[in-house]
Amino acid sequence: MSGSVVVSGYSKDHPFPAKIIENRLLNKPGSAKETRHFVVDLSGSGLNYKSGDSLGVFPTNSAADVEGILHCLGSFGNELVSPAVLRLANPVPLREALSHRLALAKPARSFVELLAKRAVDASEKSQLLGLLAPESKDVLVAFLEAREFIDLLVEFPSAKLTPDDLVAHLRKLMPRLYSIASSGIVHPTRPHLTVAIVRYTTNGRKREGVCSTFLSDRVPVGTTGVPVFVAPSHFRLPADPAADCIMVGPGTGVAPFRAFLQERVAIGAPGRNWLFFGDQRQATDFLYEDEWQDYLRQGRLARLDTAFSRDQLLKVYVQDRMREQATELWAWIRQGAYFYVCGDGKRMAKDVDVALHAIIAEQGGLNHAAAEDYVKQMKKDRRYQRDVY
Repeated sequence: MSGSVVVSGYSKDHPFPAKIIENRLLNKPGSAKETRHFVVDLSGSGLNYKSGDSLGVFPTNSAADVEGILHCLGSFGNELVSPAVLRLANPVPLREALSHRLALAKPARSFVELLAKRAVDASEKSQLLGLLAPESKDVLVAFLEAREFIDLLVEFPSAKLTPDDLVAHLRKLMPRLYSIASSGIVHPTRPHLTVAIVRYTTNGRKREGVCSTFLSDRVPVGTTGVPVFVAPSHFRLPADPAADCIMVGPGTGVAPFRAFLQERVAIGAPGRNWLFFGDQRQATDFLYEDEWQDYLRQGRLARLDTAFSRDQLLKVYVQDRMREQATELWAWIRQGAYFYVCGDGKRMAKDVDVALHAIIAEQGGLNHAAAEDYVKQMKKDRRYQRDVY
């Protein structure tokens, strides 16, 4: 029927096999970071998304990691396993389970206990029992943080395990959620993602973020079959297009604000937009710089304040820029502006929250308790929203 709404049958439990149609590096040569821009094709899925939503991606583990574990087990990978953690009705081959269904990182104490029981080499058993001793609690935590399952299998080869032994200690491989960096109005079937590619070294081994390197390294552009779903969010633009928006999004936290700006421009929203962006170096890490500059020239971005932490001796962050602009920031907030934060929840979002409270107290002439109440009311009115991870 003309004008009817299409409801997709695809979801987290039944993901859509999407296609990656663009994969480009956002950082310039010389950057210490690797941030990539992906475009995902959802054509034919019936999936819809709104600005602020996330795209869930089901990754697969790297073939090298899987082969390494199979080698340690002395397995061909065709042994059938039916782990309860997967909630499967039928057994699956070990290789499939390790590739598509199980996480290969973050071993727990229980796995060390199993190795200690199975180890037949006296030196290995002694080391394992030492790690399990009550006085070694902190040592064990640090030991496990630097290792994945493959490390333990390599380091304690005398502890012979069956496929079921290993699988019983592996967690389910979960999808990763990425804030969508495009507006569903502007790009309805092609959501954009801004992804920090994770690569690091622990215990002398190179590690990779499972999903970020799945997208960057293991899915050639044009390949169909990337399992995805739309994850609706609480993170939303103001219902009133005339409301002003203050957006704080350093690094990949800028993703949903790219979507917000696209949408506000597309619908002709009269409200002002103010973006705080930060990263390491302006010359190499100013993500989507050309787009922000275009919005400034068009008058669609009223203000752009940046904080590049490594461009001067003393590091400068977005919360520092907020304090520098405290008078203007308070004027916007007092006039009803919405305040948004996206990105690292462990440090950045906390520091921004502290700065916001301080600015409201100082500029508004409020004591600590009154400033707390003001911020609580902003949250209640949905004028203070956070998308942190």
